[in-house]
Amino acid sequence: MKRPKLKKASKRLTCHKRYKIQKKIREHHRKVRKEAKKRGRKKPKKDPGVPSAAPFREELLREAEQRKQRLEELKQKQKLNRQKEHEKNRKLEAKKNEAKIREKAERKESSGKSKANTSKLLDKNSKKSFCRELKKVIEASDVVLEVLDARDPMGCRCPQLEQAVTCSGGDKKLLLVLNKIDLVPKENLEKWLNFLKKEFPTVAFKSATLMKDRTMQEQFTKRRARVDFSRTTECFGSKCLLKLLQEHGRTQNKAIQVGVVGFPNVGKSSIINSLKGVRACNVGLARGVTKSMQIVHIDKQTKMLDSPSIIADPSNSAVALALRNIIDTEESGSAGVLEGADAILNHCSKQQVMMHYSIPDFRTTEEFLTLLAQKRGMLKKGGVPDVENIAKLLLCDWTGAKIRYHSQPPESHRPPPYLTEDKITEMQVCFNLKNLEEENNKTVQALKYPSPASSILFQSAGMTDGTIEENKVIEVASEWENLETSKEGKEEEEDFTESDDDQDDVEEEMDIKEESEVQVIRKAKLVKRQTNPTNSEKQIAESKHSDSLSFSLDKTADEDDAYDFNTDYV
Repeated sequence: MKRPKLKKASKRLTCHKRYKIQKKIREHHRKVRKEAKKRGRKKPKKDPGVPSAAPFREELLREAEQRKQRLEELKQKQKLNRQKEHEKNRKLEAKKNEAKIREKAERKESSGKSKANTSKLLDKNSKKSFCRELKKVIEASDVVLEVLDARDPMGCRCPQLEQAVTCSGGDKKLLLVLNKIDLVPKENLEKWLNFLKKEFPTVAFKSATLMKDRTMQEQFTKRRARVDFSRTTECFGSKCLLKLLQEHGRTQNKAIQVGVVGFPNVGKSSIINSLKGVRACNVGLARGVTKSMQIVHIDKQTKMLDSPSIIADPSNSAVALALRNIIDTEESGSAGVLEGADAILNHCSKQQVMMHYSIPDFRTTEEFLTLLAQKRGMLKKGGVPDVENIAKLLLCDWTGAKIRYHSQPPESHRPPPYLTEDKITEMQVCFNLKNLEEENNKTVQALKYPSPASSILFQSAGMTDGTIEENKVIEVASEWENLETSKEGKEEEEDFTESDDDQDDVEEEMDIKEESEVQVIRKAKLVKRQTNPTNSEKQIAESKHSDSLSFSLDKTADEDDAYDFNTDYV
């Protein structure tokens, strides 16, 4: 092996290089001298002073010294003035800062008072406010549209809402709108239409996927060509629904208000946008985008009332909570998301899921999520699959319009107890059902549908119970609560577990006593090795050993041989 170079590399140069550098330096100096000659020498003239032979020399020198002193005094005065100005400015700034701090404190106090006063008022994001706004829509509307997802229509029905509308009295009507019909096979859609029309008038609907905003200007591509919105904004069933509403308005001889109601992500706001032809309501993949009642004028005779989503009751099954709950997947905990993904996969056929995601055979949901995360490249540091985020993405896919799945209608038709034959006839009185069937057939024939093989078969859990009244809503550690409530909860838990901590402290004290006894034994052994102890010392060591024998027997061999850093070997 070569020895490593300890010295630094030499800075010696070849003679040719050194002479070349010297030559360049000489040329540079020559240029500088030439430029100085051209400019002329402008050196500051030195003060010649007073000649020794000059008359009144001493007086002149005194005057010069006096001038210097005056100049120095002026400079010092100027410095003092500057310092005084700086001090004044600092004091003013300090006063201003104090005033600002006082204002902030006063604002905080006033805001605290206002918060205390407005604590009774409901937050926009709270579940109680959702129920309140939903009740407003139901009370104000003449016709209520219950929007159902065509992939699981039974799971989107809320018996509490239907009962509230049918038993409200008056001329209030309930219509079922079967949305997202393009994600379901044609035969399955026809079966559902035949099943649902026995209870309420149903409208087959396919809302527009992209809407042009009022404020949005015409978009242009790089080649300055206009973006074609005709394909994306195409919707089906809007004419049929508008006809039904207009006919009902004529029979009532007044302008009607139509409330659009349903569980999250069924397409309530998108139906209003497609009827209006403009993006009037906010739409998004996140659940609970609409938080308050919104009025949209379609024409002189019809007003659409957009409502917040129905809150799913916590007593529902895991599948219903995963698909119909108002919880946003971004804010929800990892345990709830994984439970929801597990429930969805358990209600589907395994082979169809494997074919859809093109994933090999899996045993558990965690294995499925790991395989999906590896396939889509959702990995954490060290190549660990991000199971939580992939579960959230799976829930978004199933609630959104990405995955095509369908559920079969029940074989035997059993209407719920609140729907008697008289109620069914009341709901169907003012509507022309023959025209409705013809329009539904037209919409069904106009669309393209997925084949039954490409669509995943889903086992529906039946109707989803919802909470409409504010009194029945219980917000238990929900994601809508502020962080302060969670902190308070943690403090309460610590208070409750104080007794357990006391027990732990007692146990720790016992362990410390036992360890001290073991250290005494080890020190005695070390003293034996290093020095020849006397008989008295031997007796003391033996007595200590006999006292701690019962304890040392309980210890394992590894614990006895363990190295103790607290012992002193000197």
